[in-house]
Amino acid sequence: MLASLGLRTPPRRKAGKADLLTTIRQIHNLQIDTISVVARAHQHILWSRLGSYQTNWLEELHSEGQLFEYFSHAVCLLPIEDYPLFRALMLEKFIGWDNIRDWGEKNADTLEQILSHIQQNGAARSSDFVSKQSRGKWWDWKVEKVALEHLYYRGDLMIARRESFQRVYDLRERVLPSWEDTQAPEYSIAVKELTRKAIKALGIASNTWAANYFYIKKAETAAAIAELQAEGAIFPVRIEGVKGGPFFVYVENEALLEAVQSEQLPAEHTTILSPFDPLVSDRGRTRDLFDFDYSIECYTPAPKRKYGYFVLPILHRGRLIGRLDAKAWRKEGRLQVISLYLEPGIPVSAGLTRELAKTLRAYASWQGLSKVLIDWAESEKLSSGLMAYLEEG
Repeated sequence: MLASLGLRTPPRRKAGKADLLTTIRQIHNLQIDTISVVARAHQHILWSRLGSYQTNWLEELHSEGQLFEYFSHAVCLLPIEDYPLFRALMLEKFIGWDNIRDWGEKNADTLEQILSHIQQNGAARSSDFVSKQSRGKWWDWKVEKVALEHLYYRGDLMIARRESFQRVYDLRERVLPSWEDTQAPEYSIAVKELTRKAIKALGIASNTWAANYFYIKKAETAAAIAELQAEGAIFPVRIEGVKGGPFFVYVENEALLEAVQSEQLPAEHTTILSPFDPLVSDRGRTRDLFDFDYSIECYTPAPKRKYGYFVLPILHRGRLIGRLDAKAWRKEGRLQVISLYLEPGIPVSAGLTRELAKTLRAYASWQGLSKVLIDWAESEKLSSGLMAYLEEG
């Protein structure tokens, strides 16, 4: 899984713009999230695999039409070649919140007004509409925002780009002028192809893991797996000590599996993960495979938090060995590590300390921060060792 998700080895060279697209095609969905306590999720996920890169490249790939934004297991940036699959899902059913779907069915006139406005005036942001109408109940959204979201989930509008992280909505026919709905496959074919992509991206997957990767219903994923297995595209395996099987491997990953089993592909990477990284986005899978019980606590009331507001998992040579709560102080040029915890039984070795310090320094530098300060670590030995390495740098 580490190898197929691009997390087995550290980057060997400085990343270029094309490497971002290659990585997104490898993992298939790059989750977007608004929280910017440190790097935003879609930028962070790429950094964990590629190291330092120019974040504006991601925006350029989107604007150039190499990527599109839509709901996968959450709102994600997706390779444009996968658009037909997601359009097939849109045409079969409304993807998104039931409340927005129901609202749209009752407010067809408002939807038509918003579509007409964009047809006549061009792409628009939610902030371009100054509403005098009562607001909706979703995050205190105004009705125009709810309408824009309904049309986006329905597929009439697409996100042409983002400006200061605000979505810029435009007509699908202007974003993808050559698209015709006759190009969309049948729904069952789209589900099968997304199931195949999920198993390939994960390296090894159960029905549940594959279903969760693109938020496809488990029954539909199970039917797709049966077809893929009958076609010889995937084959079943067991994972000793892990429940929830059977598990499946994509046939093109068989050589990779054999190399892992013969210990030819050791895990060598130390990095900090986004809470939305595909390695840990399925919390149940994370517990099953890594014995790492992880949740993001920013939505938990402060008195009930165990580890901190925005806790980031630490990956070290194939194991999730701990977590840290961090904040980027951009004006001060400082990365603050508020707290740092190691999992039970993880020894504080010189190698771990050195690699983690190097990783923290690289993570800060990529964000334009020149200093890393450790406020508190569960292990005093680790804290003092990290600060010694960081001061050397």
